[in-house]
Formats: sequence, C-alpha cells, structure tokens
Amino acid sequence: MREFFSRENWLFYLKHPAVRWNVYYLLCMTVVSLVLAFMFNWVVGLVVLVLALIGSTISLRRLRQLVNDTHEYLKHLTYQIQHGQQEALLEMPVGMIMLNNRNEIEWINPYMARYFKLEQVVGKPVTSVDDQLAKLIDTGRSHQGPRIVTWRGHQFEFLVQKRYRVAYLLDISKYAAVERRYRQEQIFLGNIYLDNYDELIQGMSDTDVSNLHNYVTSEISKWASDNHLLMKIIDDDNYLIIGHQSSLEELEKKKFKILDVIRQSTSQRNSPVTLSVGIAYAENDLIKLADTAQNNLDLALGRGGDQVVVRAKDQPARFYGGKTNPMEKRTRVRARMISQALQELINQADQLFVMGHHNPDMDSLGACLGIRRIAEMNGKECWIVVDDEHPHADIQRLMNEIDNYQTIKDHIITPDEALEKATDNSLLVMVDHAKRSITISPELYDKLQNRLVIIDHHRRGEEFPENPLLVYIEPYASSTCELITEMFEYQPREGKGLNKLEATTMLTGIQIDTKSFTKSAGTRTFDAASYLRSAGADGMMIQSFMKEDPQSFMDRNHLISRAIINDQIAICAGEDDRVYDSVTAAQAADMLLQVEGVEASFVITRRADGKVGVSARSAGDVNVQIIMEQMGGGGHLANAATQIADRTVDEVKKELIDLLAKTDDNSSQEDEEE
Repeated sequence: MREFFSRENWLFYLKHPAVRWNVYYLLCMTVVSLVLAFMFNWVVGLVVLVLALIGSTISLRRLRQLVNDTHEYLKHLTYQIQHGQQEALLEMPVGMIMLNNRNEIEWINPYMARYFKLEQVVGKPVTSVDDQLAKLIDTGRSHQGPRIVTWRGHQFEFLVQKRYRVAYLLDISKYAAVERRYRQEQIFLGNIYLDNYDELIQGMSDTDVSNLHNYVTSEISKWASDNHLLMKIIDDDNYLIIGHQSSLEELEKKKFKILDVIRQSTSQRNSPVTLSVGIAYAENDLIKLADTAQNNLDLALGRGGDQVVVRAKDQPARFYGGKTNPMEKRTRVRARMISQALQELINQADQLFVMGHHNPDMDSLGACLGIRRIAEMNGKECWIVVDDEHPHADIQRLMNEIDNYQTIKDHIITPDEALEKATDNSLLVMVDHAKRSITISPELYDKLQNRLVIIDHHRRGEEFPENPLLVYIEPYASSTCELITEMFEYQPREGKGLNKLEATTMLTGIQIDTKSFTKSAGTRTFDAASYLRSAGADGMMIQSFMKEDPQSFMDRNHLISRAIINDQIAICAGEDDRVYDSVTAAQAADMLLQVEGVEASFVITRRADGKVGVSARSAGDVNVQIIMEQMGGGGHLANAATQIADRTVDEVKKELIDLLAKTDDNSSQEDEEE
C-alpha cells in the first residue's frame, strides 16, 4: 500500500498523457461514488471505500504493468527493425556503394563485393578501382531517376543519390534476358510477290511456266527452311512467310540475299524474275500485322519492286535490295483504266487544281499543262498552281512563251488564289511528286487531301498521302509527261487536243528526264514522243527552252572543276558562301557521269533557301536513292537528291563521305560472305 501512495508511483502515472487521463477519470468516478455512498448510508460508504481502495490499487497496478509491457514490446520491435535494416543492407540483392566527398569508396555491401571479386576497394578512389564505374557514377549524378546500364557483363538498374553520395545497382540481367527472349520470339509476317510474273509467262509454254514456278517456289522454300521460317503458297505469284523476330534480325544482317539469288538464277534461264517483300513485326494483333505487311508490300511495289520493306506500324521503314532498275511491266490496259478512272473523277468535280513540286522543271510544268488540257477536253476548268519567284532559265522562257497563249495564262494562279477558289468538291492533282513536304502549296494539299489524285514516275517513299482517290505511280516510266501523254488516246474526241506549246513542253520534259532519250527510255517513251511530235511539238522551240544562260553555264563548269574522283565516285562541293541553282547542280552531276570510270556523282551546294542540297546521279551500279534516303531525301536508283538545313557544305560533304565508306564496307562484307 505504501508503494501505491509513493511519490515515484504517482509521478509515473502523471508523466504519461494517455495514462494520466485514465487515472483522472478513475479517481473522479471513485470520489463521486464515495460521496453518494456516504450520503446514502455511512456503513455503505465504508464498504464502498474499502472496495474502491482495493479496485483502484489493482487497476492502477494493471495499468502500470500494461504500460511497462508496451515499452518492452516497442524496445524489442525497435531492435528487430534496426537489426532487420542492418541485415537487409548486408544481404539484400542490391549493390550499394557509399562515397565520401573526395569520391573515395567508404563502404560497399557484401552483395556488391562479389562484383569486385573480393578485392580491397574501400578507401580507394572510384577511378582507380573501375574507370567505367566512375564514369557511370558521374553521369548518374546528373540523371534523374534510375536508368539501365551495362557493367562487367551484367545489366543493372542504376541510381545515384547525389545528396547522400550513394550508388545503387540492381542486377536485372536475368529479367533482361527474359525480355530479350520475348522480343526474339515475337512473330513477324511477310508477303512475297513476284513482280513481273504475269508478264513473263505470257507466250511461255505450260512446261516452261511450270518449271519456272517450281524453281522459284523451291528456292523460296529452301531459303525459308534455312532461316527457320514457315512459308505457304498463296497464289502463283504470292507467298506468305511467318517467323520469329530473331530470324528477321538474321535476315536483315544478310541483306535478304534471296532477292539476288532469284534475280540472278532466273536471268540465267532467260526468265528474269524479281521479288518484292513486305514484312511487318512488333504487333500483337495479327489482323493489324497482316495489314501492315500488305502496306509494306505496296510500298515496295510503288518503289519499283525488287526490294524488301521492313517496318513496324508508325515506325520508319528499312529498305533492302532495289539494286536494279525497275522492269517495265506497264500495259496499255492499265493506262486505259487509269485514264477512264481519272475521267470519272474529273466529271464528278466542279473544278480541278494541278500542281507540281517546288523549283518546277519541264516535266512538272509539262505534266500540269497536260492535265489542264485533259480537264478541258472533259468540259472542266483546271487551274495550274505555280509559285516560284526565281525560276530557272528554261522555266522562265516557258512562262514568257505562255504569255502568247491567253487561255493557259488565265489559268495559272498562285497558291493563295487557289485556296480562295477551292471548294469541297474540287479535285487536286499532284504531278511529278507525291510528298506534301515538297509540293508547291501544302495548304491546298491539306484542304483537298481527301480529293487527291497522284501521277508520278518516282519511286514511292514513306511520306505518302493516306487516302488518295487515284494513284498512278510508275517508277519505270521515263517521266510524268510520258504517263500523261498516254492518257490522251482515251479522252473524248470532240474536245480540242494538245496545242503546239503544250506538246512542245511535254516533249521537252521527256527529253530532259531521259537525257535526250539515252536513259530510262523504253518503247513506250518513244511512242509518247511520237504522239507529241504529231500533235505539233516544235524541235526548235525545244532547243530554245533547253538553252542555258551564260551564268548557269559558268557555274556548272566551275562546280565540275572542283570535283574529286575516287574509286568510281565523283564528289563535288561548292563554296559554302556561294548560292548555286539546283538545276545547275543537277546538270553538273549528270555531266560528271560522262567522265570515264565514274559510276556515281554527288554535287553538294548551298541553295537559295539557305539549305544545303545534294544532287546524286548513278550510271546504274550504285543505288544513289538509298544513300540519299539515309540523308533524308529520296528519288530514283540512278537519280536522287536531298536538302539539309542548318548544316554547312563541308559538314554535309563529310557526312556523305562517311556514309559512302560505310556502304562500301557493307558491300565488301557481303561479297566475302558470298
């Protein structure tokens, strides 16, 4: 009892807030009970007093015991937590490195020690222990959040806490291997198409057709088996392949040699067959995968065939092959169908707009004049959109000549005027190009992109309109003027035909694009030229259009004098502070091909718009299109170009030389593998 009333005992109860209020409550209730009991009867009061003393003593002791037990539990729990933290630092599968302000290692946990093979590293600077780790830590200090790094043959999730000078390394090699295996086992789907099979078998005997088909199928089947692919025959000229991502990576390393095998072996049999392949990957939905593969095949065919297009949805495409000029497989039936389809679209429209590319040439403007004439023959008004303040000399001569043809002159308008005239029912025809980025009026394109017709002879690129009403792209044709000339045969006879200026301009476009009928000129080219000649094309006017002004002549010769020829490649770079006309640069590239031993030429100049332009030409053995595409441009196998902003001429020249060297290295490696 003495202990109960001791000063230390009551101080214990009073110094703990949670206990103190319980004691207050208990004492208050006891006092109230005693007062009421004594007021009722003093005997009852004495009994209640005794019971209150006994109950309070027991309750307070129990309360104190509860507090002491709680304290002991918390002490034990704190010890367990601290011990667990220490054990976690020592045993957890995360490497830790603590550094001091001198960038020396103060401590590493045992898990981290295994990567140093138990060597003594504490107290040493990080740079002397492992230079690569030191660089990772320096980089990690400025990096927000964890990042994936490779160190000593392992992949880690790496994090540096700059404030505490601690680096954490979580080994994720096993999970990276699982992810890598998952990606390698993803399905890819491909469509293989025999480009010219239908045209090739015409006139062949059934036995020869069967032998050719069996041979091609056998080669593709053997190639598929060697590369662990599933191959199925869809049609006589169509195959389906399915495989894993790992197999696709190997095929890309080998540059799809099946293209060369089929082309070379069938050429030796006098039945040259080429393949176009569209491959899609990285898509879980098989329907979307099949759609992407078909789109890639269409892109390969639009670029002229004999190549592979590998692309995942919404990603840049990778091209392989395309080493040969596309074979002519156009028929008069296709030209008639396109002409009739265009005629129907013209009849449905209230008016037409036709435009070419920036810095228009004779082929572009000649095609525009041809489309305007076709529209007029069908009773529709057609506006030619032109916007070039500094035309080349031949275009300026043409514009001066147009002044003598009032009807044509009245239908040449600026992009701003075209935007005002255009309606929802107007039809836009893009000629000699298929890219919004190089069209004369991107705004007009945006307004009429759902009412669009494309007529072009360049290979189709990745940048392509989504929903054109009609596409007529024939990469093997000499020019766009050739394609449009063939359409006149199927137009209404009651309408007026080509006049002298229109026929002359279109023939000039063909003559320039074919280098006076020496390049890319097939039998259909001469048929078109013959038709234009009969329509009144004037040879003297053509010569007048093709004359050069003295300054362009001097500029071209100056560029050629700066050319450097090395290993069948001619590279010519103009001065960075001197502007050259793009046509002059292209002519210089063409003339360099006339030098003995030159298989490809590249002319690099500063353009009027401030960009650096590269004009590339090839005699046929070098695919300049692929090289220009890697520099952001495009074009033909033998005729391509690009424009690069915010670079100097010397920088572009160095980039081109590095790219050519890399291409040569790849070609040498392929030859060694063969």
